[in-house]
Amino acid sequence: MDALDNQRPHRCYVKARWRLALGVLLVAVVAACFAALFRAGIDSVLHHAAGAADVVSAMRAAPWWARLLLPAIGGLLAGGLGALAARAAGGSGVGDVMEAVVLGRIRLSMPVTLLKCAGSWLAIVFGGSIGREGPLIQFGGACGKFVGDWLDLSSGRARLLIAAGTAAGFAAAYNTPFAAVLFVIEVVTGMVVIDTILPVLIATVVATAISRAAVGEGPIYGQRAFHLQSPWELVAFAGLGIVAALGAQAFMRLLTFGEHAFRQPWLKLPWRPALGGLLAGAVVAWLPECAGNGYEPLNALLDGTITTGLLVLILLGKGFATTASVSSGSPGGVFTPTLLIGGAIGALYMRGLSCVGASLGSAGGYALVGMAAATAATTHAPLMAAVMVFELSGDYAIALPLLLATATSTLISRHLRRESIYAAELLERGVGWEVTMEGRRLLAPRARRNG
Repeated sequence: MDALDNQRPHRCYVKARWRLALGVLLVAVVAACFAALFRAGIDSVLHHAAGAADVVSAMRAAPWWARLLLPAIGGLLAGGLGALAARAAGGSGVGDVMEAVVLGRIRLSMPVTLLKCAGSWLAIVFGGSIGREGPLIQFGGACGKFVGDWLDLSSGRARLLIAAGTAAGFAAAYNTPFAAVLFVIEVVTGMVVIDTILPVLIATVVATAISRAAVGEGPIYGQRAFHLQSPWELVAFAGLGIVAALGAQAFMRLLTFGEHAFRQPWLKLPWRPALGGLLAGAVVAWLPECAGNGYEPLNALLDGTITTGLLVLILLGKGFATTASVSSGSPGGVFTPTLLIGGAIGALYMRGLSCVGASLGSAGGYALVGMAAATAATTHAPLMAAVMVFELSGDYAIALPLLLATATSTLISRHLRRESIYAAELLERGVGWEVTMEGRRLLAPRARRNG
């Protein structure tokens, strides 16, 4: 009997490990397939309703009054779904994922996530200025929780599945597997935990393979060539890190201002997102390039086909339109809009230095580095941002400028504001922590209020 008793814990352990492995595969496949269907649905609607390949082209072809009203209609529909989601228990945002993985407070809800994803899908189709990647990342985390419950995994293993699902959603959204792993390490957990990394690596590989089979294998912004004119040009890239950090901080403060401005007792769901959509529509009616997540103008920016004047207008218009859409409550992300804002800052920075006689490389290279620096400044994840843009560009020569600029921008950004854009979301709910050599450390309530 003693031998049999000793074998039972081992069998239970092996069985739990096999269930975890199955869960990782399921989460990766479902997250990748959801991302493919999410994109395909948007493309299909735009193709059949507007005969356009993307939302910017659809808005360019639409009359001005349609560009004004469509984002408001999308915001109204998204707000209606948001009102339904608010009545249900559970969360779905990146902050909820961080809380679930690090603290074990798992409040993720698949019904809430699906409602918010549907709202985001509608807001995007109708021309709202939001990222489509946020819902894909959040769905991955919620899927991890759902599969963990279905397989009856322990809380600890369910947290591993949530981390794996988050990475799978990121990888499926951007086709950047290394950056997806680093997103979990730097943004979600804040430290390297081997038990977390192994499921994350496997889920990332599976999700990326499925995503590439669906949308293609190349970088989503195309292959880019970069050349460093001289080692002294690294000084210019360090300066770009400073400028990008200041621009990213301005954008984050604009988002915070927008959240407080829309948080009025008389402005309820679904009318709040409808008003935000109308304000975004006012920008899109004048500047159609500000519709959607920013993918299309960013590609044109990297190709060097946008004039300086239009670039300034896109930088200002995208910041305002995204703030109006996101801060009013339309579910969606700001990750890709941040990439566009950073790219515009980088290109304008390079053109400004060229005007005073500096001999520099291409504007596209500075736009790429600006994308990474702005992302690092908002997320406080310099390695993730550098590796992500490296994977997007596919050019090893850009590695040194990326690392230097992201490190500089993160240093400046953390000095100006201790919390990242995701940590600030948690701080609003009274949850604050800092990363030490021993791992995450919760802050006392007073430190949270005064931080």
